[in-house]
Amino acid sequence: MARRLPRAVQPLLTWLTGRPAPGERARARAPWTFLLEAQAWTVLGLLVGAVGFAVHGLASAALIALSLVMTTAGVSLFQIAVFHRCAHGQLFADRHRNRLVGRLVSALLVFRHFDRYRHEHMRHHNVRTLLTEADEFTDFVLGLCRLEPQMPKRQLWRRVLTSLVSPRFHARFLLRRAQMSWMSGDGLHDTVGVSLWALTAAGCAAAGWLTPFLVLWVLPVTLLLQLTTVGRILIEHRFPDAAHAGDRDKAFLCRATLGVFPGSAPPVHDTATLRGLLAWTGWWADMLTVQLLVRMVVLVADAPCHDFHHRRPSSPRWTEYAHARQDDPDAGCPGYPMNYGETWGLFRAIDENLAALSRLPREAIPSSARGVR
Repeated sequence: MARRLPRAVQPLLTWLTGRPAPGERARARAPWTFLLEAQAWTVLGLLVGAVGFAVHGLASAALIALSLVMTTAGVSLFQIAVFHRCAHGQLFADRHRNRLVGRLVSALLVFRHFDRYRHEHMRHHNVRTLLTEADEFTDFVLGLCRLEPQMPKRQLWRRVLTSLVSPRFHARFLLRRAQMSWMSGDGLHDTVGVSLWALTAAGCAAAGWLTPFLVLWVLPVTLLLQLTTVGRILIEHRFPDAAHAGDRDKAFLCRATLGVFPGSAPPVHDTATLRGLLAWTGWWADMLTVQLLVRMVVLVADAPCHDFHHRRPSSPRWTEYAHARQDDPDAGCPGYPMNYGETWGLFRAIDENLAALSRLPREAIPSSARGVR
């Protein structure tokens, strides 16, 4: 992209793909600005949706659709760039503020109780736990999504696609979220979450805004967020091949986590020809529709560089994740026996991971993990 496109579009491409151009330098960014960004997308999405309900016709439908994308983008940022980073103690300088914000986000957005999430997520970062029965990733993929090792890839895809449109799956997912958030046993946390949702719903109903509340807020926080979560978690880690399934070393970590970047290689044809013009038009159309949507609501924040996060979980450069990740493989990834790997395109990454799961022997994952429900 850097070779075939004008330099002026490189900042857009760096953000859109999560990969910088060779030699491109990062701009410094304070961690707390991710909280502002998440708030901005969410509030702006709700405002656009309110306007959509105030007008009629195609304009109304277009504004409501745009609102849903923007609000889902904001909620996804709260999940990945705020809640997750608070668990690592990286959004703010002091532990108390990270915990306070993390607890509030978990109560309002129906995420797992923050303290328990932090404990389980730290275990997830331990290579001895990753892809075992005690791992949150394994629990989600094999438990909630009910995917199985050695199942044919076509059947795995069928289960994924069926789950995405299944009311039963989403009800089970939402019930699990509610139990982990509002039935945590922490009285204050549970009361804050339930009370704020109940009071907001009651206030909107009394004001005649119940339908906008359900469409503009409840839908993104429940169904749409769950759709994006499935897409993201399915590519966060790669199941190992049979020869390395029992490994628990740094090489295993390298194999288990790859970079996943929205986009594809640009056409090699010149725009002076009809073939080249059509190729470039199709490429830009894909980048500014499918790939843009993936980047906004699925692979948000540093999700494309999840491999860097697992190799350097305490790195203060997480705010400049694209450039920090690129600097690491350029330097040979010091401290690790293998350099970085990558896949371009969300759907290709899911396909590759399902293929890896299909090849994985059943005995490579403990039976108790396969039985998690």
